[in-house]
Amino acid sequence: MGGISIWQLLIIAVIVVLLFGTNKLRTLGSDLGESIKGFKKAMSDDEKSDQTEKNNHDADFETKNLTEKPTVAQSEKSESKDKKE
Repeated sequence: MGGISIWQLLIIAVIVVLLFGTNKLRTLGSDLGESIKGFKKAMSDDEKSDQTEKNNHDADFETKNLTEKPTVAQSEKSESKDKKE
């Protein structure tokens, strides 16, 4: 006796439709659906970026090409790292 029956739900639905109208309810539903899709997409993008960050930051050193000549800024960085060690 404490639950909501199907008849009570139908009466509530009719009152909501009469108050807001079908057009407002339709736009509200589509806006809600789009926001949920956006949230799911953002969560999956966040998980992908976390995985790429973990893969990119495996080591404590910077990768260099063998054909690349060291610049002044790079040599200063390497000297400061050597001093810290």
